[in-house]
Amino acid sequence: MKAFFVPYYVYILRSLKNGSFYKGSTDNIDRRLAEHNSLKEKSTSRFAPWELCLVIEKPNRSEAVILEKKLKNLNAEKTFAFINRYSEKM
Repeated sequence: MKAFFVPYYVYILRSLKNGSFYKGSTDNIDRRLAEHNSLKEKSTSRFAPWELCLVIEKPNRSEAVILEKKLKNLNAEKTFAFINRYSEKM
């Protein structure tokens, strides 16, 4: 039997209001970006609108969460460097 592949995405958003970053993971990037910009997300509503800076596909949720946790430990300067490095590869 063939394994069912459900990709997860790790994403970095940048606030158009103050330039801050938000890092997360999801199985539906379009829906998640819309939720962040809907002003209904308590943790991100005050910095909306958000733009999508980077999306990295992972084969499953557990791998996405591992990368998300690593990204959340980066300061703004290192986040910029990460975005520049990995957006060139896309």
